[in-house]
Amino acid sequence: MDAPALLSAARGLVATGPVCDACLGRPVADRSHGLTDAQRGTALRTTLALADDEPYDPVAPGDCWVCEGTVGRFDEFADRAVEAVGDAEFDTYQVGARIPPLVEENERLLREDAGLDPEAGESLRAEVNREVGKRVGRQTGTTVDFERPAVQFLVDVDADAVEAQVNSAFVYGRYRKLERGIPQTRWPCRSCDGTGRAGRGECDDCDGTGLTYQRSVEGLVAPVVEDVMDGVGATFHGAGREDVDARMVGTGRPFVVEVAEPRRRTVDLERLAADVDAFADGAVEVDGLRHATHEMVERVKRLDASKRYRATVAFDAAVDEAALADATARLDGTTVAQYTPARVDHRRASTTRERTVYGATATLEGRREATVEVHGEGGLYVKELVSGDGGRTEPSLAGLLGVDCAVTALDVLAVEAEGDEAFADEAFLR
Repeated sequence: MDAPALLSAARGLVATGPVCDACLGRPVADRSHGLTDAQRGTALRTTLALADDEPYDPVAPGDCWVCEGTVGRFDEFADRAVEAVGDAEFDTYQVGARIPPLVEENERLLREDAGLDPEAGESLRAEVNREVGKRVGRQTGTTVDFERPAVQFLVDVDADAVEAQVNSAFVYGRYRKLERGIPQTRWPCRSCDGTGRAGRGECDDCDGTGLTYQRSVEGLVAPVVEDVMDGVGATFHGAGREDVDARMVGTGRPFVVEVAEPRRRTVDLERLAADVDAFADGAVEVDGLRHATHEMVERVKRLDASKRYRATVAFDAAVDEAALADATARLDGTTVAQYTPARVDHRRASTTRERTVYGATATLEGRREATVEVHGEGGLYVKELVSGDGGRTEPSLAGLLGVDCAVTALDVLAVEAEGDEAFADEAFLR
């Protein structure tokens, strides 16, 4: 649009009725940068007054037939946004707007009556988002984030409301589970479906708690993080999980705690770890806590990791040391076929999975007991690698020895990158 065409468009816009400077400038927003729509409109109105030798006659937003006063309320909307978020700590934000349908129709008619493209320039919604957003940023000293802000504001012009949504905060770390008989996440009682009630009274199987196990890693970690960050709920996300009767020791297992609607985002993570450890009272420990992002949840969930295990194995008959060494050597580096184990068949799809044993060693502790260490691909069922699970896992330690055996105690020693390279938090968090 050249200068004469721009001047002609301005005359057409003014001729539609009383139009405030912002609504006058918005249809030509693509003609300049670094100016507000109101500044563009003022420039157009001034140019028309000079070109047509007409009085300079600005229109107040409250008298504008297009926005019906909306653009005169930017400061008010920003004040209400800051009030809506209260004392919640945040460093990034985004503003969205909902415009009355009749006002959006006015915008379309304005452009059509002036002979312009109905989509010319920018919309009132975009102007509200930007102008209110700039004011919120100045008041709070925070920055706009269009991807994943800490707070999202909605300026609902139609309902005359301003809402603030405080998005979740995330803490990454590793946990060690030092006691057996503790699941990773809360385990609802099957007898009462987690309600704690059976008939007209308390569920006898869970003593009214609704939980099969009274403690879990989630229950010992997430509530503490939620409390310290002053949230309204917390969700525990783990990088896989160990069996209820297995310990997670060594370097620990990666996890993320997601805290809903936190009032505090920046916390002393060393003190938080100490608080968790104190609350867990020796059952669980955490370390390496870091502030994380929403993306870390998916990264933890889909982590392609191998595991190192230490198992105490009991044999049904005496085992020769040389035979045990030969059997573990034959497992070392092999790929095993594992049909879904009988112990998890009720909750896993029945299929055969192939998993690699990266390494296996064994130390005989007596004629009928040994300590076996296994480094396996993610998803390898170690208990079944030892027992054979009635032929569902091939090959197995029991099958190679020709002696029935079973894992009586299992520890997970490490969660690592696939293969032999040690899993590095610093690289994973980048």
